[in-house]
Amino acid sequence: MTGRRPRLVSAAAENALAAALSALRRELELPGDFDPAVEAEAGAAARSVSAAPGDALADLRDVEFLTIDPPGTRDLDQALHLERRPGGGILHYAIADVPAFVAPGGAVDTAARARGETLYAVDGTIPLHPRVLSEGAASLLPDQDRRAFVWRFELDERAEPVNVTLTRAVVRSRRQWTYADAQRAVEDGSAPPSLAALAWFGDQRAQREQERGGASLNSPEIEVVAVPGGYELQRRPTRPIEDWNAQVSLLTGMAAADIMIAGRVGILRTMPEADPDDIAAFRAQTVALGRPWSDGIGYGQYLRGLTGADAKTLAIRDAATRLFRGAGYTAFDGDIPQDTMQSAIAAPYAHTTAPLRRLVDRWSLVVCEALANGREVPAWARESLPDLPKIMGRSNGLAGRMDAASIDRVEAAVLHGREGQTFRGVVLGARNGGMRVQLGGPLVTVVVDGLRADPSSVVDVVLQRARIATGEIVLVPAGAGVGEPLRSPSGHSETTPPEADADAARAPHRFRAGRG
Repeated sequence: MTGRRPRLVSAAAENALAAALSALRRELELPGDFDPAVEAEAGAAARSVSAAPGDALADLRDVEFLTIDPPGTRDLDQALHLERRPGGGILHYAIADVPAFVAPGGAVDTAARARGETLYAVDGTIPLHPRVLSEGAASLLPDQDRRAFVWRFELDERAEPVNVTLTRAVVRSRRQWTYADAQRAVEDGSAPPSLAALAWFGDQRAQREQERGGASLNSPEIEVVAVPGGYELQRRPTRPIEDWNAQVSLLTGMAAADIMIAGRVGILRTMPEADPDDIAAFRAQTVALGRPWSDGIGYGQYLRGLTGADAKTLAIRDAATRLFRGAGYTAFDGDIPQDTMQSAIAAPYAHTTAPLRRLVDRWSLVVCEALANGREVPAWARESLPDLPKIMGRSNGLAGRMDAASIDRVEAAVLHGREGQTFRGVVLGARNGGMRVQLGGPLVTVVVDGLRADPSSVVDVVLQRARIATGEIVLVPAGAGVGEPLRSPSGHSETTPPEADADAARAPHRFRAGRG
């Protein structure tokens, strides 16, 4: 799973933010259109690759798959069917068969390796593959016969897999659900059985995550909306069905990791354990803020208990982002890596459910399908495994720089024109020589230089500059008494700013984008 980033809902084509975002694309040298040769090869594959059952493809079109994605999504990597049975259930999870459309060493493959992943820019996506594939022939669109890698999980009552198979097949999705429609259908009882069963599955998998010591804290989506005279940021809370759906991808990624470790070849998504000093500092901060992380309670369990929008919760959630760092990819062939864990998930894990949008998943699927069925891993995949960590590290880094710079420009656009205005906010913690403050008016978080205050303090700051073109925002402390907690009659620190806001890392981030 990837994190959400601020999403631009509407804005005039010609305005300062659009110009700034366009300039950012040039500055970061983000990919543009695909070369004609790449488009031509993709178009030929879309026309020629068969989606008919045969010796190499099982016919699973009788399984009533469905997809759940944000509105308007066309690059559908995943479709699921969940059947509840006495003592457990059967989960089918279909993943787009991208390898069927991408010739190793061909023009599309070369272009995809140069990109690494789909980039979710505020002003539009930059796809990993030509859209004729990612939003057409390879996408699991409804009412279309499509090729897929189909994971089949036999589950016990605790939603633990007791048998796992992986088959290349032809599937047919019955309906493309939005998260809102799917959640509504579950709540009003109109959901088909497969959708309704996700509540059981998601709850059980969340409990298993807690037992493992995994950390899961999903955050709301932030939308950037053009309004008269400027912009505003609006928050969309995460729906339960989004968490349930994410657990399907997590289960599949853990199964993929197990297969590759058993086969002694593959690529894992790894993350080291949190540094003991960081854990000690975080635990001390929770005590200082009056929300102690007690011994005997796992990190994930503690985070799940942090609800609400009070100042202390905001500060603790922000501090938690610094515990899990250093996620990367570990390729291996022969010797199993010494450290196979994705520590925030608390299990070995592999990216394998988003091949339309993430390069490494194409390798994971091919390797797992061969190992699961007792065949040799294709030579092209095996030989190129060592290249993937560097490719994905480069693309992840670019995505991170794009995210940070985009957020800066969006937040500057939200504040632009309000210079001289005083804002009240909550201090989240120290950062880069200043204090990180979440404003209580617009959903903006900035570092204020020269501010000295304890986390969870309520402060007043004055906006001096907000430059959309560069994303520069300068706020300074306002007046005496800055840094003093706002006291309620009961004597407790409180405030009413918006609630603060996990990729498979499952650690909290303020902005997230994309799908699992």
